[in-house]
Amino acid sequence: MPLEFSSSGDRADLERVITVLDDADCRGIISILEEPKTVPEIADEADLPLSTTYRKLDLLTEAELANETVGVRQGSHHKSRYVADFDRIAISLDDDREFRVDIDRSTNQSLGIWSNATREF
Repeated sequence: MPLEFSSSGDRADLERVITVLDDADCRGIISILEEPKTVPEIADEADLPLSTTYRKLDLLTEAELANETVGVRQGSHHKSRYVADFDRIAISLDDDREFRVDIDRSTNQSLGIWSNATREF
């Protein structure tokens, strides 16, 4: 059976999405990304080493299930923050018995109130 992918935004790679959903650490990270967080915050909350957290965040951003945004300037450095970029993922069979994956993106892909956190003050 062929696999079909649809999304309210740009098309993501189906294989990447399935791989991320099959990874327990990625699912754990998704569950804590309700608001933008730094990598150390994510690592602490998910109880993962920083190196693993960076690898899993790379997978999530490549699958377009998380967004990286540059946070408020601290000294001479910007802190990246990550936030989940979807509300729902559904896998189903369509009328032709072909797999279909639908990703409902967050209603405001500009990160809503968090979009202001990317500005320098």
